[in-house]
Amino acid sequence: MKAHRKLLGVITRGSLLDGIEMKLAAEIDVEDVKAGKFVVISGRQNLFFCMITDVRLDASNPEILLNPPGHDDMLMRQVLAGTSTYVTVSLRPMLTLPVAEQHERRDPLPVKTIPPHFAEVYEAEEQDVNRIFGSEAMGKQYFNIGQPLDMETPVCLNLARFVERSNGIFGKTGTGKTFLTRVVLAGLIKQRAAVNFVFDMHNEYGWDSRREDGSFVRGLRQIFGNQVAIFTLDPLSSRRRGVSADYEVYVPYSEITVEDISPLQDELRLNNTAVEAAYLVAARYKDKWLEVLLAQDDIKAFAEEVGAHPESLSALYRKLKRVESFPFVVKSNQASDAIDRIMDCLRRGIHVVLEFGQQNSMLCYLLVANIITRRIHELYVQQTEKYLATRDKGDEPRQLVITIEEAHKFLNPTAAKQTIFGVIAREMRKYYVSLLVVDQRPSGIEDEVLSQLGTRITALLNDEKDIQAVLTGVSNTAGLRGVLASLDSKQQALVIGHAVPMPVVVKTRTYDEEFFRAMGALPQAEKQKKLQQDMISLFGEEQLP
Repeated sequence: MKAHRKLLGVITRGSLLDGIEMKLAAEIDVEDVKAGKFVVISGRQNLFFCMITDVRLDASNPEILLNPPGHDDMLMRQVLAGTSTYVTVSLRPMLTLPVAEQHERRDPLPVKTIPPHFAEVYEAEEQDVNRIFGSEAMGKQYFNIGQPLDMETPVCLNLARFVERSNGIFGKTGTGKTFLTRVVLAGLIKQRAAVNFVFDMHNEYGWDSRREDGSFVRGLRQIFGNQVAIFTLDPLSSRRRGVSADYEVYVPYSEITVEDISPLQDELRLNNTAVEAAYLVAARYKDKWLEVLLAQDDIKAFAEEVGAHPESLSALYRKLKRVESFPFVVKSNQASDAIDRIMDCLRRGIHVVLEFGQQNSMLCYLLVANIITRRIHELYVQQTEKYLATRDKGDEPRQLVITIEEAHKFLNPTAAKQTIFGVIAREMRKYYVSLLVVDQRPSGIEDEVLSQLGTRITALLNDEKDIQAVLTGVSNTAGLRGVLASLDSKQQALVIGHAVPMPVVVKTRTYDEEFFRAMGALPQAEKQKKLQQDMISLFGEEQLP
């Protein structure tokens, strides 16, 4: 091992609890040592796989720092470097592997001891990365998400473990969360790890979207063709953007329940008595409650009829009048099979992107996401119960991943107890449904839900509360906090959790034509013709715009 590796330094002190300290070799430039870098300590019996968490300048005699050599005194600087002045690097051992077994197919183990004094520290190499994180050559469950800092070797997510639990992608605005989410979704589709349902609030996932520099990149439909179906709530917006949606979604009033409205109390500014009034109306009029309520001319008389407080019912009426302005909400007698169409696609393994077009107000987004996810969850529970009864593999539901943006709106401490998203986040894989939450404000998500997120892919965060939230439920977080705060503003992320054996900082894959080709995308010249053929085969010519 030592003959061909680059020596970084030697271990000088440390503990299992607080981490290990390395004295940097004199010939290594401190500016090449970065927080988040993946390194290996060679002990007498074990290899220790570590992450750099901090870098510190030290001196053997404090008086040297009081009288530093002048700007032009290069000789004195060179004499002092590495002896009287030196660099201390903090390491966090994450995994260990017995030296004798490093080439065997053995899984690395959690760290329960530390290396001895003066153990040598080396740069990690490709074999170390593959040994820890796997490689796409080892099976379809592995997907390349990026590269470790200063390395060209792919770091892989274990997608089989990724889809077992709900997961999160976090980062402040402008750090590339959407592009990173597209990369992850593309991996799930290409490796057939799960079927996806994406609530596309800003029309960024299905078809072309624009980068900050004005250039355009492909959406998932343009990469994977008929493996992805586009549903839209706003067909006029789709046509204006040149998007050929496969199906137009309409929501009858009868599909909207009080359970869909109650989590929107903050957005609608409703108090508890107004929600109680809604339950009273629903108790009498069942699934026609909303249509009947919005048709009233005399709210006071109607309140007496259902036994509700007039002012509370009047407030409910005024707030819910906004729902009438949504063009996709239709009368209950205008039947819509949108949910059935979506479920049919998911059963067939076709991934669904629901575009909101210009209907992208937060109320619209929250309402539609609540309604559709509740129905999908109910159907998945039924399918799971059927499978448990028959034990027939043909009845087993496909693993479903639901992607939602602005996740703190669904999973804040109040809403998480009421929305179906809180239920899904806690149930994990019990009913084959998990979440991929995308947010710039993880501190707004309930702590219990955050602790249930299996894997967190986090770009740069500046707010201390957000950094603390992302690390909820993670042990030994002191070093990781500094790593998170030191990420570049673009194309870097800390990956931690169930789908990776140890935390790692990666330079994420670039979402470009090279990536599209790796996903099996058609050349641009053939793309439009093939997409048109795919739409006809999926839904027939009568559904084409």
